Amino acid sequence: MGYLTSSFILFFLAFVTYTYAATIEVRNNCPYTVWVASTPIGGGRRLDRGQTWVINAPRGTKMARIWGRTNCNFNGAGRGSCQTGDCGGVLQCTGWGKPPNTLAEYALDQFSNLDFWDISLVDGFNIPMTFAPTNPSGGKCHAIHCTANINGECPGPLRVPGGCNNPCTTFGGQQYCCTQGPCGPTNFSRFFKQRCPNAYSYPQDDPTSLFTCPSGSTNYRVVFCP
Repeated sequence: MGYLTSSFILFFLAFVTYTYAATIEVRNNCPYTVWVASTPIGGGRRLDRGQTWVINAPRGTKMARIWGRTNCNFNGAGRGSCQTGDCGGVLQCTGWGKPPNTLAEYALDQFSNLDFWDISLVDGFNIPMTFAPTNPSGGKCHAIHCTANINGECPGPLRVPGGCNNPCTTFGGQQYCCTQGPCGPTNFSRFFKQRCPNAYSYPQDDPTSLFTCPSGSTNYRVVFCP
């Protein structure tokens, strides 16, 4: 009986190790409630000040996003709305959020056995954020931050209740949306880049905004209002 139990435990631990490539701890340090959203895994969770949520991200997860929603009201069935970051009026998100929202993006165990991750302001900004490996290993595997007073300094045309919107949503067009080929920075993207140099400021802002860590040996932490 003891042998069978031990074998089962070893099998279970091996299964968990194989299944999960990284744990991502999300913490709210803001003086207000943040309704965290996480897709394609996790869904959503209310975090009051000081609370944390641990997300187990499977190996190979890609096109993943974590963001904070503000000024939300949900009923007992998890339906309602948020001022920023709303994802179709539900607590448990399955799609992306409505801009503006500060994004933590990641893809696990991709090319060359690396995790790729970033903070993006391509959808605008609503909450200050830090995104960091819990065990940094040098190179491009280190903490990144976007903690500037972007909401307070937001250019007039991009100002919306609760955040600072992105120029693509506000104005549209290839110059700001970069949907039909190469594009470069604009005065609006430079506003974001000057305040958060490590964050994406427009869709093709890769060289200074994309970070990597060894896959399988790195866990992460996202902190709102660090």
